[in-house]
Amino acid sequence: MRAKLVLLATIAVLLVCRPLPAKVDLVTLPKRDAVQLTIYNAADLTLVMETRSLTLKAGLNRLQFSWANTLIDPTSLEMLPGAHAGDLDIVDLAFPPRMQNLGLWQVQSRFSGDVPVEITYLTSGLTWRAFYMGTVSPDEKAMRVHGYVRVSNNSGEDYENAKVRMIVGKINLIDAIVNLARREHPYGRPGPPPGVLRKETDAKAPRIAEEKQVFMRAAEVMEGKPKAIKKEGLSEYFLYTIEGTETIPHGWSKRMPSFEVQEIPVTNLYKYEEERYGEQTSRSLSFKNDKQHKLGDTPIPGGIMKVYRNVGDGTHLSYEGQSRFKYIPVEKEVELDLGLVDTVIVKPTLMGFKTDKYRFDPKGNISGWDEIQEYAVEVKNTRQIPIQVVIKRNFKTPSWNILNTGDFGTYEKVDLDTVQFRLALRARETKKFQYVLTAHHGERANEN
Repeated sequence: MRAKLVLLATIAVLLVCRPLPAKVDLVTLPKRDAVQLTIYNAADLTLVMETRSLTLKAGLNRLQFSWANTLIDPTSLEMLPGAHAGDLDIVDLAFPPRMQNLGLWQVQSRFSGDVPVEITYLTSGLTWRAFYMGTVSPDEKAMRVHGYVRVSNNSGEDYENAKVRMIVGKINLIDAIVNLARREHPYGRPGPPPGVLRKETDAKAPRIAEEKQVFMRAAEVMEGKPKAIKKEGLSEYFLYTIEGTETIPHGWSKRMPSFEVQEIPVTNLYKYEEERYGEQTSRSLSFKNDKQHKLGDTPIPGGIMKVYRNVGDGTHLSYEGQSRFKYIPVEKEVELDLGLVDTVIVKPTLMGFKTDKYRFDPKGNISGWDEIQEYAVEVKNTRQIPIQVVIKRNFKTPSWNILNTGDFGTYEKVDLDTVQFRLALRARETKKFQYVLTAHHGERANEN
């Protein structure tokens, strides 16, 4: 059986009337009353905060603590009393020589009885990942999104009925994680400053008892029901708290629902850029993390979204593709790249090419000229729904002008050497347009 923090630990009680221990009585440490995991992926770091009820006798109590076969950082261990703080002194945590993965906590008590304590430490091996399932409506104007979180435990420790919390964003100081997990009210109300926790009073006992009841009620209420995730903004990062509790043994992963949003308005777009996609078009879906799109309360953790589409009577799904995206702040847009498709065809054809308006230097060498290219572009929508297509054309010089004719939709200059055409096509519609590009080189570029 793996040695851990729960931990096969023992309490050795030395009666106060004896100046040196003559006999050690071993008592099995009670199992956890509650445990909370605050997982911070960026540093492979998790703050574990657990509560236990210890039975102490007046005098010096010694607690044997083992972390063998786990990734617990022993230098981060801390124990704080939740009651009778004025009667308890946590003297030290010693690491005996020639005894690996073992520490001895010494607690001097002027009280005899049960005392709740809070044990915190840092560990590695606990990670979380977000992933999503998007289902696009038949007309592809809206999408239903299901969000999930998968928590994996490779820390060497089993965590039963754990409250799971996840950090989104960057934190500069590890201490910020410690303070975060100790907040008394996890959903928005400020908790006590960290220093107060070192001077616990008897008034903390009701709070700890209340927390135990909250954890127990949450587990009972959520049994058999989808979990919810509470989100709290804290400076430049966000804390996501999964409702209820989860048991995550070592080596296991758990998938938990994060959120569900119905009918998010989406923009379905097809893009053509020969230098980037070759002769095919690329399909994308985009939406904004704001109120208008039924989002915008908190950032959205980065992850992978698999996109499906309702077909037929709506009970059948067609797989449309998947896309990985990064953390989406509030009021920012995300574009899901679903890959190359052959249902929308863009075919540019060079119809004519010539040079003109040569310039010469005093020695008779060519010092400037124009290149004139005439293109015909055919855009075909083979799908049964209307679509939007964006066509980018890149030029080899920043000095140019262009003349467009036909069904070219809207036209805009993207940067010094790129133009963009945006077309709307009905189902099964084909559009054609032409453009004449005049590119200026050498001295001709200075004249324009």
